[in-house]
Amino acid sequence: MRPEERCYQVAPVLCEESDSVSGNPTIIIDEEDGSPQICRVCGDKANGYHFNVMSCEGCKGFFRRAMKRNVQLRCPFRKGTCEITQKTRRQCQACRLRKCLDSGMKKEMIMSEAAVEQRRALIKMRKKARMEAQLSTVPGLTQEQRMLIEELMDAQSKTFDTTFSHFKDFRLPKVSGSDHVISEFLQNSVREPSLSWEEIRKELCPVKVSLQLRGEDGSVWNYNPPDYGDGKEIIPMLPHLADMSTYMFKGVINFAKVISYFRDLPIEDQISLLKGATFEMCVLRFNTLFNSETGTWECGRLVYCFEDLEGGFQKLLLDPIKFHYMLRNLQLHKEEYVLMQAISLFSPDRPGVVQRSTVDQLQERFALTLKAYIECNRPQPAHRFLFMKIMAALTELRSLNAQHTQQLLRIQDASYSFTTPLIQELISNTDD
Repeated sequence: MRPEERCYQVAPVLCEESDSVSGNPTIIIDEEDGSPQICRVCGDKANGYHFNVMSCEGCKGFFRRAMKRNVQLRCPFRKGTCEITQKTRRQCQACRLRKCLDSGMKKEMIMSEAAVEQRRALIKMRKKARMEAQLSTVPGLTQEQRMLIEELMDAQSKTFDTTFSHFKDFRLPKVSGSDHVISEFLQNSVREPSLSWEEIRKELCPVKVSLQLRGEDGSVWNYNPPDYGDGKEIIPMLPHLADMSTYMFKGVINFAKVISYFRDLPIEDQISLLKGATFEMCVLRFNTLFNSETGTWECGRLVYCFEDLEGGFQKLLLDPIKFHYMLRNLQLHKEEYVLMQAISLFSPDRPGVVQRSTVDQLQERFALTLKAYIECNRPQPAHRFLFMKIMAALTELRSLNAQHTQQLLRIQDASYSFTTPLIQELISNTDD
């Protein structure tokens, strides 16, 4: 037969080697002189022996596919002696197959489909065994604990709008007429007409809050409260802060309702737990938005900045501000934040809780999950005290909650217009 009439009949072969499982294990050659190994078929960089020949991944796959197909390959140039290089290997399949066979590739070394499946199963089994061995030597989460975290993370993603894109219908502080707002606050007392500013001031943090609002068109609106020098700077912001708090309160209430363990409780206990924990859970969510470098809360298009009026946070022990710095410095994971929310929510000592034993068991379950998560995901001993620090932070948060409730009750005594119905409901009968 003349060379130009040469053709290759590829018989059907019921065997195949997958890309991930080869007939021979791929051998990575590391030559002492550093020179790369060359594919004997096309001259490209080889990555090991395939079907008995040092070859590249491309020629390995080509030979496997060619052996599988039942087609007759002919040289389109009618010579049968095409030079096969990295650049020309795609031009003539017949001559490339000839070069594979001449180089020593053997079709019998291609694994059968059954062998491929058997080897895949063996690799999968060995991988599983390695993972189990690793888990047996390192403290890990149980299946129940993993499902617990997944449920909390799902509830968080469904109810926490970190972009605040749905926070729209809110009141802004009045740039002009602030004196009128302050007069309304001081004069339109509902419950205690004799309430003086000095009495109210005792319950308010001596800070002023500035606000920056970025418009959808890129415009920026800045609000800086007037400097009265007597602590009244916070008053024009109270309606807006009430709207923001209400928005956040609704989010954490919905968070609780998504949790199956919460829904299983009697409705009376659900209400009692929410009344006790809503503020604490909001603080934890707000902390994820706190930028400790700039001292601002970045809530989507809204940016808040709290400025101390009396010479430094440390001097007056402004606990809410210090708490955010302290908690942020722990660099908590999202999972740790949601577990803290759950521990706060399921507190059996909230006023009005009836099934205290059930709630106590649930809180212990979330606490143990948090401890296991830290042990599993935090390098030791760098974070060996993290769990204790978190639990101490939750204790401090309870104290802040009590202070905050007293502040809201005092503001409500001055004027209902500076709270909302939801806030009034949450702080009602909290001291029973």
